[in-house]
Amino acid sequence: MKELLLKISDKIKKARSAGEAAAAGRDMYFVCLEVMKTDASLAVFYLVWLSGVCEEIMKTAPNSEIREIYALHLDVLRAAAPYHFESYLLYVEHRREPEKKFYPPRRRVLRLLVDDLQDLADGRIDFLGISLPPRVGKSTLCIFFMTWVMGRRPEVANVMSGHSDKLTDGFYREILSIINDNVTYAWADVFPNVKLADSSAKNESIDLGKKKRFPTLTCRPIEGTLTGAVEIGEGGVLYVDDLIKDLEESLSISRLDAKYDAYLNQLKDRKKDGARELMVGTRWGVYDPLGRIEEQYRGNPRYRFRVIPALDESGKSNFDYAYGKGFSTEYYLDMKASVDDATWCAKYMGAPYIREGLLFPEAELKTYNGVLPDGDGVRLAVCDVAWGGGDSLSMPVLYVFGEDVYVHDVIFNRGDKTVTYPLVIGKLRQHRPNKARFEANNGGEEYADRVDDALQADGVHVNIFSVRSKGNQSKLARITQYAPEIKRFYFLAEKYRSDEYRAFMRELTTFTVSGKNPHDDAPDSLAMAAEEIFHSAGSVTVFERPF
Repeated sequence: MKELLLKISDKIKKARSAGEAAAAGRDMYFVCLEVMKTDASLAVFYLVWLSGVCEEIMKTAPNSEIREIYALHLDVLRAAAPYHFESYLLYVEHRREPEKKFYPPRRRVLRLLVDDLQDLADGRIDFLGISLPPRVGKSTLCIFFMTWVMGRRPEVANVMSGHSDKLTDGFYREILSIINDNVTYAWADVFPNVKLADSSAKNESIDLGKKKRFPTLTCRPIEGTLTGAVEIGEGGVLYVDDLIKDLEESLSISRLDAKYDAYLNQLKDRKKDGARELMVGTRWGVYDPLGRIEEQYRGNPRYRFRVIPALDESGKSNFDYAYGKGFSTEYYLDMKASVDDATWCAKYMGAPYIREGLLFPEAELKTYNGVLPDGDGVRLAVCDVAWGGGDSLSMPVLYVFGEDVYVHDVIFNRGDKTVTYPLVIGKLRQHRPNKARFEANNGGEEYADRVDDALQADGVHVNIFSVRSKGNQSKLARITQYAPEIKRFYFLAEKYRSDEYRAFMRELTTFTVSGKNPHDDAPDSLAMAAEEIFHSAGSVTVFERPF
C-alpha cells in the first residue's frame, strides 16, 4: 500500500490541472481509508499531505474546479480529524463563515501550539506549559483540544481546573456547546459513534459513551471539592488554566505556596500513570506554579514550556490576525506605555517578573538617543563567550567619556561559534576599540586568539587580551559587586535598540538577586566591563590627544 500511495502522490505532483489533481487525490483518499484499518499513522501522514495539496490548489484553481477540490478537502479532513488535531480544528468549524471561524484566522501563530498539543496527546511529552498574552485564543484553543481528546477516548476521565468556579463553569459550557451544537460545529461528524450520555451543570461534568463513576470530563475550581470526586485516567489530560488569579495574589509568597500545595494535593495527585498535563497561565514570577514546575523539570525533554510574547524580537505584534482579529503592534505599544513593567512583562511578554529583588529595573537605568558626546572617548569591548546550554555570547561595546559610559552597541547571540565568530570580528572591525577583553575561562582564551588572528590578517589592530575570572567568586557576587557602576552606564533608549540589544536589555532588567535566573550573560558581561573601566590595574582614562 505504501508503494501505491507513493505512486499516487507522484501523479498528483505531476497533474496538469486542478481537475486531474482532484481525481488522483480522490484515489489517494480511498486508499488511505483502506490503509487506516492496518496502519493509521501511515494513512494520516498521507491524508495530512493531501490536505495541504488541496489548500494550495484552491488558491489558484478556476471556479469551475473549486467545488470538487473543496469537497475532497473536507473528506480528507474528516478522515484525519480523529487522529490529527489540526485537521480536526479545520473540519469541526467548516460550516461557519470564514470571518467567524476561530482557528483559520489565527493559524499562522497558533500552529506552533497545535503541534505542541498533538505531541501531548500522542504521548511524546507528558507536560505542556503555555504562556501567551490575554485574549489571543489560548483558552479557546485548549477547549477545542479537550473536545478532541474526549471524542478520541470517551472512556477516559479528564479534568479541567482553574482559580474560580466562574472560570470552570465557562469551560463546561463551551465544551458542551461544541459537542452539542451540530449547526455550528461538526464534532458529531468526526466522532459519529460517540454519544452524550450525561451532563450536569451542578457538577460541571460531561459523560460520553456511558455514565461512569469518573466522567469523561469534570470541571472544578482548585478550591472546590476534588479529592475522591475526580481522577485523570491513563492517556487523559489534566488541564489547569490560570491558577493564579491576578498580580496581587502573585505578590504574596504565602498565597503562592498555598496555591501550589493545593495543586499538588488536589490535582496532580489525581493523575494515574500515563496521564498528561496541560497548564496555561500568566508567568507572574519564578515562584508561580509554572515557574516551580519548570525549575523542577529543567532539561527534561518530556516537559515542554511554550511562550509566545506579545511583541517579537523586532518589536512587532505576534498576534495581528486575519479579519481584524487579534492585536496590532500599535495596540501593544500603547498597552506597554499604559501599564507598569511587572504587568507588561508577566501578562504580555510571558517573562516572570519579581518586583522585589530586581537589580537593574528598567526605570532606574539611564538612556540616551544613540548620539555620543563630542570629543574623543575610549572604546572598550568586553566579551563573555558562550558554549551552549542556552547561554548567549554577550559582547557590549562601550564608549567612555570621563566618568560617563555609553553602552553603544551589543552582540547578544545564542548561536554556536561558527555563528558568533564573524559577528564578533565584524563588530570589532566596525568600532575599532582601544582594547577588547575576553573571559578566559572554558576556552575563551582560544576564542580570543582566533578573533585576534582574523583581525590581524585584515590589518585591523586591536589590543585583545583575556582575563580569567576569580575561582572563588560567583557570577552573582561579581554582578552584585559592580551593580552601582553598571547603574551609572547610559543605555540606548528603546526605539534605538536592535533586536539583540533588546534581548540583552530584557535579560539585564529581569535579573534578580534571588538567584532564580535562567541566564546571566548580559549583567555578567557588564560587570566585566565595569571592572575593566573602574577597577582594573590599567583602568580606562580619557585624555586629550597630544597632537
